[in-house]
Amino acid sequence: MKFFIISDLHGSAPAFARAAEAFEREKADYLVLCGDYLNHGPRNPIPDGYDPQSLAEHINRYADRVLGVRGNCDSEIDQMLLSFPCLGDYLVFFTAGRRCLVTHGHIYTEKDHPPLSAGDVFISGHTHVPVLKEENGIIVVNPGSLPLPKSELGGGYALITDSGITIKSLDGTDILPPLSFS
Repeated sequence: MKFFIISDLHGSAPAFARAAEAFEREKADYLVLCGDYLNHGPRNPIPDGYDPQSLAEHINRYADRVLGVRGNCDSEIDQMLLSFPCLGDYLVFFTAGRRCLVTHGHIYTEKDHPPLSAGDVFISGHTHVPVLKEENGIIVVNPGSLPLPKSELGGGYALITDSGITIKSLDGTDILPPLSFS
């Protein structure tokens, strides 16, 4: 199984269009969205290509393969436009013998989250900064934000496979060293 993870689109239709191309190129099974779908948020600039309705229509084409959680900029009106559940504070899936907890990062953080065991994966967004590390036995993943990155690394996507985790730029190159499941 391949899980393709992005976060913090903030209404940018072109950012999702480029991510969808990478999703197809990677032949991923599921699209994991870590929240902040349609609204740019009052503290962020309006991203290039800000078009929440077009973005919702494009994401909805993948609704049967989306796993999504609520971000701090998401609301009930977003759920009315999106064809998949997106208002949960977290979700859990299992792959490669590991439990993966997905959240946005504004309620549960890498330092303060529900109990996890060594080898589990904590996946979030919110900070707009890519992260891939192991801390106290827990693997921490944040793909950053494609349209509004807050790091010189830029934004990207995370890919979880049976063999490990990578964070890549949209052209498919690693932006952080990959982490192998061994």
